[in-house]
Amino acid sequence: MSDPRPVVVAVGGPTATGKTALAVALAKRFGGEVLSADSMQIYKGLDIGTAKATPEEQGGVPHHLLDIVEPETPFSVADFTARADGIIRALSAAGKLPIVAGGTGLYITNLLAGTAFAPEKTDPDLRAAIEARAKTEGGPAALFAELQAADPDYAAAIHPNNLPRVIRALELYRATGRRMSEARAATRPETPPYRALCLALGYRDRETLYRRIDSRVDRMVAAGLLEEARRVYAHRATYRTAAQAIGYKEFFPYFEGKADLASCTAALKQASRRYAKRQLTWFRHQGEATWLYLDEPGAPPVEERAGKIVEKFLNGQTL
Repeated sequence: MSDPRPVVVAVGGPTATGKTALAVALAKRFGGEVLSADSMQIYKGLDIGTAKATPEEQGGVPHHLLDIVEPETPFSVADFTARADGIIRALSAAGKLPIVAGGTGLYITNLLAGTAFAPEKTDPDLRAAIEARAKTEGGPAALFAELQAADPDYAAAIHPNNLPRVIRALELYRATGRRMSEARAATRPETPPYRALCLALGYRDRETLYRRIDSRVDRMVAAGLLEEARRVYAHRATYRTAAQAIGYKEFFPYFEGKADLASCTAALKQASRRYAKRQLTWFRHQGEATWLYLDEPGAPPVEERAGKIVEKFLNGQTL
């Protein structure tokens, strides 16, 4: 009996590894469409700092889950998985291959696992106490350190400055002793909702990846990142998630006259390298991922290698 589940190909890995380019190449070869799995590219008008694919980079391939909400609109993992599932099933019914591409590991993992998100029960007093701590000097860093000690797996999956997720995870742990990573795992079905192949891009030489990140930051600044960051800064009270994101908050000291542009740009490069390291850790913990290294000596182009793997997968052959 054939497997009735929708077929999905995912392309993950750290920032600046060419995930979009590979996804577009695979979509063109196998008749697919791309779903962005990036927690910042969902926001309208935030293009440069999120490295959102330009129309040219999209290469005529339909892209989903880009520019879907305003920057002041909250958007959760549950929101992503619900929307992505609907798109995947519609594409499958139309005979298209859904290709999920992005660096937000929490999105990809929960989507492919079929995590069911139940409504969260909150303790207003406990949450208020944690939020008050977050507003003190050094509070956000202290809260993230507490989360790292209590639930290292979940801490590795989120950005240290994503205060809403840090606060929710600590609230759950303090109130019940239950880790968010365990709560997520407990809500996953035994059989995943899709027949999925997960590819991960990386570099064996970490310094090569870091140089690519530095070069991309320079290109972003040249393309107008500063003005985009200035807009986020001006609306930081309502653009809460964007104001915490790598690519914007590093320039806030410049706007406040506390640092020069060069030091803020250097801070962005450092923050991006640290984020890439966390992404590597996350994707390497996902045992189902097939790694493709872009600096593999003598290897064919990554599009060719990935294409062969996807072809075998679609034909039901052993990878």
